[in-house]
Amino acid sequence: MAKILVADDDAHVVRVMSLWLSRRGHQITETRNGAAALEVLDSPAGVDIDLVISDMNMPVLDGLGLLKGVRERRGPDLPFLVLSSRCDQAELADELRKYGAKLFPKPFVPSRLVVAIDELLGVETREG
Repeated sequence: MAKILVADDDAHVVRVMSLWLSRRGHQITETRNGAAALEVLDSPAGVDIDLVISDMNMPVLDGLGLLKGVRERRGPDLPFLVLSSRCDQAELADELRKYGAKLFPKPFVPSRLVVAIDELLGVETREG
């Protein structure tokens, strides 16, 4: 289905997302920070990325820095989902909206995250 770039410094979160998304048929590329994610986007493998999912707080380059870099490289059309456990969710959602990104709160229920990703990708959600 889709090629998804995941940037998160929490290996457990990445493992859970990769498992759930792979079950849906998505191809996952994993990175541990925003700078590594931008390297993927700048590589030949990054040309076909359909969605970026990023943690907000990461070392080296955070989610907002990654989002800005993605918009510079790929424009506003590449769907971007930010995961965050910050307490200022409403303010953060407003900031992300300026860049055409959506916020999804952490901790997350994997099945609900999959539904949100399907909506971003324009994929019809199936049962199971």
